[in-house]
Amino acid sequence: MNAPRGPRSTVSLPRRLLAGLLAAVLFLAAPLSAPLARAGLFGSFSIKDEMELGKKLNTYIRSRFPLVEDPEIVDYVRGVVNRLAAVLPNIPFAVTTTVVRNDAINAFAAPGGYVYVFTGLIHQFQHESQLAGVVAHELAHVTQRHVAGRIEAMQIISLASLAGAVAGVFLGGSGNENTAEIGQALVAGSTAGATSAMLAYSRSDEREADQVGMNFLVAAGFPPSGMVGAFEAIRKARWATTGSFPAYLSTHPDVDERLSYLDSRVAALPAEVRNRPSDDAKFKRIQALVRARYLDPTVALPFFSSLPEPTALDHMGRGMVLAKLSRLPEAKAAFDQALAMAPNDSLVLREAGKFQFTMGDGDLAARYLQKAVLLNPRDLFALFYYARILGEKGQVDRAAEYYDRVLKAIPDDSEVHFYLGRLKGEHGDLFAGHLHLAYAALYGLDRKQAMFHKDKAGRLAQTPEQKKAFEQLEAIFKERAEFW
Repeated sequence: MNAPRGPRSTVSLPRRLLAGLLAAVLFLAAPLSAPLARAGLFGSFSIKDEMELGKKLNTYIRSRFPLVEDPEIVDYVRGVVNRLAAVLPNIPFAVTTTVVRNDAINAFAAPGGYVYVFTGLIHQFQHESQLAGVVAHELAHVTQRHVAGRIEAMQIISLASLAGAVAGVFLGGSGNENTAEIGQALVAGSTAGATSAMLAYSRSDEREADQVGMNFLVAAGFPPSGMVGAFEAIRKARWATTGSFPAYLSTHPDVDERLSYLDSRVAALPAEVRNRPSDDAKFKRIQALVRARYLDPTVALPFFSSLPEPTALDHMGRGMVLAKLSRLPEAKAAFDQALAMAPNDSLVLREAGKFQFTMGDGDLAARYLQKAVLLNPRDLFALFYYARILGEKGQVDRAAEYYDRVLKAIPDDSEVHFYLGRLKGEHGDLFAGHLHLAYAALYGLDRKQAMFHKDKAGRLAQTPEQKKAFEQLEAIFKERAEFW
């Protein structure tokens, strides 16, 4: 409960890196389909191939990078993506949204409609329309099938360049920012010998994604200034951060021309479209949560502490950061302020309940968490912490029931599996204990512990139900181990 990286796209995983990742998947994974196998190096790339490749790539990302599972955050981001997806021309696949836990100012769309939004993109922007502008641009790459075209165009890349791209992919796939930058440099170097025609085609892709993405943004009802504001914010941020940012903004001379074109597009729109107001209430709510939970505490605390008129969510965020820094009396005071200002805000209640739980006040924590769940039955994190309280009080069956409810909605959450596994093991169900601890380690990207608990579970599986559960675990292991 508790990242890939961004190209020649104004705000995406570098197209060169993405091309390398696609190449790596195609070369190193099992064959995708018979048409691809018959088509020379890559050859024609059908919709079926695109969907199968997207699924492979999604497995790769989920096997290598930490993801956000908090439904409060994921549901919000998915809502923005789905609002845009609703205005797309007919596409033969569903759009799937994933939030990646990484401070890079980044988002990208993969083949088959898989969209990835980094937490860094959320806390760096000021308006929801900016987030939507980035996603609209990336969805345009999907609808225009730019990646498919680049795969076919890769027939002209030498095997040496391709090997360099693959090396860059795996260096860039560690989740470490410094390693990612090295990986990006490797990929950039490996493709330096590609023809100028291929580079020009890539620039054409980006301009088309700008144009088509703007159409999507407007059709979905967002303020059209969001795309321009997003690109300007990203370009400005590169001077203020040492983290990852889209290389396209600094390595190509036509960025100003593209922004100028988008400004002209906005100016030409009817006044009622051009002057749409920004509705940022939900965005600011999620932004406060993302900053407090995922931003470096030494960066987040000065932000929350410097606000002239902090809201209840700002006090909540400050309390979360102070708690991470073990400044517990100050954290308690911040949560008390948040609760005084918003006693019926389910998110404030949830985070205050979590804090009281860590402080050892189980009764107060339970009251806050119960109220949070009553106000927002979809808040699975509140339910998760309530289950932990029940488990500590010895109410094992009720706690396990709540854990199972949470896992039905977010089955890849490592923390839920960890505490359910520990609960089961401590009360004598050793098979279920090791099974869930194996899932916890697998989704927590700890391969050594995952293998250890999987082997234990395998030796303990006796009943038909246990053997079936273990087979499901093995299938997921096999799928992910392809990219270890």
